[in-house]
Amino acid sequence: MQEFFDIVFGIHDQTLTWWQMSLRAIGVFFAAIIILRIGSHRIFGKNTTFDIVLGIIYGSILSRTITGNAPFFPTITAALMLVLLHKGLAMLAFHTNFGIGNILKGKPLMLVKDGQLLWDAMRSSSVTEHDLCEAIRNAGYEADVSAIHLAYLERSGNISVIMKSDK
Repeated sequence: MQEFFDIVFGIHDQTLTWWQMSLRAIGVFFAAIIILRIGSHRIFGKNTTFDIVLGIIYGSILSRTITGNAPFFPTITAALMLVLLHKGLAMLAFHTNFGIGNILKGKPLMLVKDGQLLWDAMRSSSVTEHDLCEAIRNAGYEADVSAIHLAYLERSGNISVIMKSDK
């Protein structure tokens, strides 16, 4: 059986033929879909650092499998372990109150309170007044910073606003 897989998928330390690399790509594609289904739907749905880091490492590992720079099955197993680690840490963050969620995913940062810009927070997060106006427009309001009750830089990097008229 091992000989069959070596012929079809190639051996990781040899030059792969075009068809071996193509079969590896197909195998990685389906394995990646299955692995992500085992994991959480949020992996690529949110843009927290926690999720982005997994996406980068996941793609890097799987690309090595396609190009033959790493053995096929052990690398697929490593990708599965990363997704399970992500899922486990996300569950741990959900079920504990020890700040693990804040460590892994970050926490929101208040940028505006009652129409007053919190310049230190804006400076530390590189958010400009123009960014706030864009967030207000995206929320469907006329861009007026003084009309903001609260604005936060969320863990995903998005800016959320609560207008005074919404209170």
